[in-house]
Amino acid sequence: MINALIRFSLNQRLLVIMLSLLLIVLGVWSFQNLPIDAVPDITNVQVQINTRVKALAPAEIERLASHIPVETVMSGLPGVEEIRSITN
Repeated sequence: MINALIRFSLNQRLLVIMLSLLLIVLGVWSFQNLPIDAVPDITNVQVQINTRVKALAPAEIERLASHIPVETVMSGLPGVEEIRSITN
């Protein structure tokens, strides 16, 4: 089977070259018209913690529920590079 394919390719060199060029042209055209923009996600792993307490003001929530207790525990975890907090 492979011998027949090699024999055919050697006998029909022009056909093989033309088909190869056609595949190259179609590949370049497909690459240029590809509608997908594939960019890898290089951001680090992030965790967002939302704390709701209706009876407290935002500053009190941060002091009593979010900022001190959660960030204190998070700072001791292995592999933590950065801790940020935002109060709304």
